[in-house]
Amino acid sequence: MENRRLAGIALLVLSAFTGTIAFRLATPAIAFYTRDVLRASMLAVSLVSMSFVLARALTSVLGGLALERRKWLVYLGAVAMMGNALAVQLYPLTSSWIQVAGIKLLNGFLNGLSWPMAQFVVAVTTPKEIRARVTAVYFFFGSIASLLGNYAYAYTVNLGLAGQMWISSAFFVLTGLIMLLSYYLLYNRITPRSEGKSGVISLDPGKVLIIASLMAVIVAFTSGEITYVYVAETLELSRERTAVLLGWTGFTASLLSYFSSWFADVRSEAKTVKLTAFLAGISPLLASIKTAPTVFLGVFLALFAFQSFRPISRKVLASYHRSSLAIGGVNAIQNLSTFVGGMIFGLAYSLGEAHLWLTFNLALLAFLPFSLGLAVEGLRVRKDGPPKLL
Repeated sequence: MENRRLAGIALLVLSAFTGTIAFRLATPAIAFYTRDVLRASMLAVSLVSMSFVLARALTSVLGGLALERRKWLVYLGAVAMMGNALAVQLYPLTSSWIQVAGIKLLNGFLNGLSWPMAQFVVAVTTPKEIRARVTAVYFFFGSIASLLGNYAYAYTVNLGLAGQMWISSAFFVLTGLIMLLSYYLLYNRITPRSEGKSGVISLDPGKVLIIASLMAVIVAFTSGEITYVYVAETLELSRERTAVLLGWTGFTASLLSYFSSWFADVRSEAKTVKLTAFLAGISPLLASIKTAPTVFLGVFLALFAFQSFRPISRKVLASYHRSSLAIGGVNAIQNLSTFVGGMIFGLAYSLGEAHLWLTFNLALLAFLPFSLGLAVEGLRVRKDGPPKLL
């Protein structure tokens, strides 16, 4: 790749790093503030988490539509990212979980404009033969930042919520500035919509969207504030230790997911999708068993499956002639599905536990019908054969 394109893509990868630090530092801080200080129920914590993904889902499609009409609106995504810096300053001023949920809605709206645009630009400006791997690297840098963000939370607990939000704000501003420079460098290569038919693809995009939706419902228990509260309360861990252990779990899952992306690029996308569907399907069953090894293994498999599947879905949809709308659409579908999964978890959390030969959390067993549906859809994915047109 020529220097200008390489520099632009590298900057977007860097933005995934800095932006995720900002987000991941704030997430456990808000989670434990809502649960421990504001004394919110688990359903309320789920509503806080899911208000974010619901707003992000609604604006993901809007971002794709905006790009189709005016390409320069890609810069709006960078401005929206910097808007998060102001939004997080409102959290220390709250006195109820409803207020926290309202600010989370604002964060979701801003993130729905910013992150799908960045993912789209990475996908369409990278050569197709290495697209899944480069997209995996993009998400991997986000996972490195997730680990560091969890450590940052653990080491800044004494600063309180207000101090932690100032650090988060600084990283949000830095991320927005990096995005602005990247979009300037890549602007001539950004093609939100191409004329004529879609490019050659090897998987049915409709099937990709169905699997993306089912997988997002199932792995919702690993997203946002509910994960920290569930792990801390189930295993009776401190807030700091929970953040660090979840950080390492996510980092390891992301590191290994690169190899599945490599396999998808050079061998078989279909086989990779089948594997990720299976692993995502069994993850809530494992995480429901009330022991440290099974809880963390369940979280790990959910994250690994989701992060392995995500680059493949972006690669497939980037070949669509309305690629910005397609990538915005898959973001929206996944966020809506995550909202559904989070609400199922929050509502079912009050069911408690079942004691058989092991102790199971019934909230996670509620995902088993979706796991069965995902397994069926995964088995129906056709082997990579002669590519077809969308």
